[in-house]
Amino acid sequence: MKKFLFTPGPVPVPEEVLSEMSKPIIHHRTEEFESLFAEIREGLRYIFGTKEEVFVLASSGTGAMDAAVANTLSRGDKVLVINGGKFGERWGKICSAYGLNVKEIKVEWGEAVDPDQVKDALENDTSIRAVLIQASETSTGVKHPTTEVAEITRERDDVIIIVDGITAVGVFPLPFDDSGIDVLVGGSQKAFMLPPGLAFVSMSEKAWRFNQESNLPKFYFDLKSYLKSAKNNTTPWTPAITLVIGLALVLRNYREQGLEKIYNRHANLALATREAMNAIGLEPYAKNSPSPALTAVVAPPDIGAGKIISGLRDKFGMTVAGGQDQAKGKIFRISHIGFIDKADTIAVISAVESILKDLGYSFDFGSGLRTGAEILAME
Repeated sequence: MKKFLFTPGPVPVPEEVLSEMSKPIIHHRTEEFESLFAEIREGLRYIFGTKEEVFVLASSGTGAMDAAVANTLSRGDKVLVINGGKFGERWGKICSAYGLNVKEIKVEWGEAVDPDQVKDALENDTSIRAVLIQASETSTGVKHPTTEVAEITRERDDVIIIVDGITAVGVFPLPFDDSGIDVLVGGSQKAFMLPPGLAFVSMSEKAWRFNQESNLPKFYFDLKSYLKSAKNNTTPWTPAITLVIGLALVLRNYREQGLEKIYNRHANLALATREAMNAIGLEPYAKNSPSPALTAVVAPPDIGAGKIISGLRDKFGMTVAGGQDQAKGKIFRISHIGFIDKADTIAVISAVESILKDLGYSFDFGSGLRTGAEILAME
């Protein structure tokens, strides 16, 4: 049975990228690698929308989250964490591990934070040094108003905003320089269409000023060493060479397509999926602010998400993600990132309808497929 991957990381990788990564490996302390890395530096600046350096780490995205905290803050600093899902929760855990004083804005799962809550929190507590937020909360399918929150923090010289853009960078507009983001992280196994193993992080001038005062321990993820090495088109430690080779091709292709086309593709796939699910009577988990990276769907309560997920896997070879913690068994998540196109999206919509029919769910069979196909045909 052919396998289909519809999880929001890892994601399907284009065949040409897999082929590129299968070529003989090169050494990382050579002119050949340095030339490749110079191209990558420019490509990442383009995707991130920045003139600053974008560092390439040999880690998962969580490594970049760790680096973002360790390179900007100091023990005892008070931080404001937007906790509206598993990855907002992770910000809090990272900060606590480093001995930071964590204050949370707890947001109902499936909802986005209100920027006014952030503004009020900062006005009422001037000791807060950083706001940590997900641009796209992968566990709930929510898109947080990151640029609006960044507008608040950019007015304060004593506060930075640290953004988890792991399922946002390359999915929807999140321009680093123009929006006033101070630290932005990404991961290879998302919109970059690569296997897991690379993480990306960029820092603003304000974040570098915070870095000068930071006293948290750092060695492998000391971004000063990455900055020094980047100027020589290399990395301080042995990079994940094969993934770097694949990254160069992905960035080349993305620059040829242009960001607007990339953003539109994700937006259209997401819209088609959401409206298709709505047509068959299934509600989105993120009703008010859905992320274009994935669609989180509430399963019929009498059926549950588990039977839908296992049915897609066993009958169609399709892997979708389930819910976590309080959403476990209640939702299933369909990704739109990675090497996924209109045909894949039509296929997973049709498969969901087929499984629901088998499970005795009453709906207008074929209505989701028609709705999704009509939206995608207008692209």
